[in-house]
Parts: sequence; structure tokens; C-alpha cells
Amino acid sequence: MLIKRIYEHFGSLAIAWEADLQALLEVDGIGFKLADAIASNRSTIKPTDLLEQHCAKYPDFWTPADIEYPSLLFEIADPPPVLYYRGHLHLDFSRGHWPTVGIVGTRSPSEYGKRWTRNLSVALTRQGFTIASGLANGIDAVAHRSCLNEDGYTVAVLGTGVDIVYPPHHQTLYDTIANRGLLLSEYANGTPPDRTHFPRRNRIIAGLSRAVLVTEAPQKSGALITARLANDYGRDVYVLPSSLDNTRGRGCLELLNQGGHMILGEAALLEALGSLPQIPQALNSATQPHSIAPQPQLPEALSQVYAQIPADPVALDTIVLSVGLTTGGVLSALVQLELMGLVTQLPGMQYQRTHPS
Repeated sequence: MLIKRIYEHFGSLAIAWEADLQALLEVDGIGFKLADAIASNRSTIKPTDLLEQHCAKYPDFWTPADIEYPSLLFEIADPPPVLYYRGHLHLDFSRGHWPTVGIVGTRSPSEYGKRWTRNLSVALTRQGFTIASGLANGIDAVAHRSCLNEDGYTVAVLGTGVDIVYPPHHQTLYDTIANRGLLLSEYANGTPPDRTHFPRRNRIIAGLSRAVLVTEAPQKSGALITARLANDYGRDVYVLPSSLDNTRGRGCLELLNQGGHMILGEAALLEALGSLPQIPQALNSATQPHSIAPQPQLPEALSQVYAQIPADPVALDTIVLSVGLTTGGVLSALVQLELMGLVTQLPGMQYQRTHPS
């Protein structure tokens, strides 16, 4: 994604906004025509005004500059620049501390596919996993409902705006997820279903998940797209084996032939995924107030910047917006704080306290 490449090149979109034509041309994917268009048009655009207008119309959204934006999702090559949400937020989920597994498959599953989707979703939920899927008919709906029946946390990634129920007969499931889980979309409120949206949303399911399970999928299934994307993103793909006579599971057999991990039961899957926190522990950490280390004695400018850096990684853009100083001033302060051993710089121009309390 071009926006991510710009961010990684400059270390900050605020710095990129001020970059001259030559600096823009150094970004992979920006040629003379696009660089000239950016340089000539930005004088007529006020980012703060655009942000205010967007917030007024769509108040519930994240960008990668927000600490709530799922950290695991930002690791993929093309994360959504804007992520709209509705529902019950768990900050630990956004930070990647609440382990997420995607479960996907056919819209018309067999009894075998439904039974094993329930079994696996229940086992994962009891172990403390978040279940991510796409609110579609079939496997998606079974995965969501099975998680909710165990009082688990489920995330539905939509191919519409988060205010649109699709398919319409999933109204009750949609409402339950809105009250107890989370609805996500890269499309603004009011966006209707479109056939091109659903393959795109699959990358978000894969990007949110540490592993993706395909429990039943025919050839040319959208679930196979999700699995291939997950593999491209370095996520593990687990596949439920199917009978040769079952055309609904033919895609699963192909995935296994291509190197997918075979699911041999609930216990074997949990062992393969490793030991993970139970739900009560995750809930406890999610509800604890954010811990800030005692403030050392620092000059005013350094103190201002240090006060905005939490124990968990935070993007440079977020620090700049919080402090109210120039980007150059914040960078200078960060360098001094690093030299003092108080702050650590991480990949992607993110920073965190070196010794959090």
C-alpha cells in the first residue's frame, strides 16, 4: 500500500506532508505525475479541517496513528488506512495481546463442516482466543455463534459499512456482536454490499489473525483467498481434512496439498498453537488502567514528550499530535531521551518507554 510505503520512508505522515518534490520521488511507487499532483494540490488542503469533517460524520474509526488500531493488522503490506468500528472494544485485542484466530469457510457447509467449526470455535474460545470471521452465511456464522455461546469475544469483518447488516437475516447475530464483540470495516457507514468488497475484506481477517482455520471450502472459495493471504502474511494456516466425495471440502484438500497444517482435533490444534492466556486473565489485563512509570526530572520540552510515551509502542505521529510541538522538535527530544536510556525506538518509527512500571 502506497500510504504505508510513504509512512515507512519518511517515518511520519506529518513529515511526508511537508516533503518537497524530490523527496516524494524517492518513495517506491511515486512517479513524476503523482509527485507533482501531491505537491500542487496539498496547498489547497488543510488536513486538520478534513479530519474534523470526517470525525463529525464518522466518529468511530481508527487510523494506524491511533493506539487502538490493531498492531498485528498494521504489519501486513496493505493495511486499511481507515478502520471503522462498532461494538465492545478490548484494548488488548487492538494491541495484539488478545490472541486472534480467523475461522473461514463455505457459505453452504455440510453437517460435518458445521460440527467441526463449532467444536474448534468452542475449544479456542475456552482457551482465551478471539474468533475473527466475516459474518457471512455458513461457516462464518457458525464460528461467531459458537464463540458467543461460550461468552467469548468475536470480531466480524464486514464488506459493507459497520451500520449495514448483510446478509439481512443476520440481524440478531449482528446485534449480539455489536453488544458483546466488535464489527470492523474499511468502508464508511452507509456503504452497501458490493461483490468487490468481500475479497478485499478477507485480507483484514487474515491480517488480524495469528492463525487462520479453513474448516470447509470448495474450489474457488473466498476462504481460500483468506488462507493464501494469511500464508503471504506469515500466519499459520490450519485446514480441516475433508472426504474426497465432499465437493464442499475440495478446496481444503488442495490447501493441505499445498502445505497447510492438518487439523487433527481440538487438543492437537491447541497444542500446535501453543499455550495462551485464559479468558479471565485476558479480561483482567484488558480492564486495568494503563500503567505509566514515574516521571523523571527532565527539561520541560523533554518532559512533555516523555509524558506522552506509554509502555506499549506508539507511533511518532501520535506523539506529535499529543504534544503539540513541531515534528522536528519531537524528534530532537526523542533522540535525547534515547541517549538517556528512557525511550526505545522500534521499527516503523514507533517508540516506547525503556523501563515501564
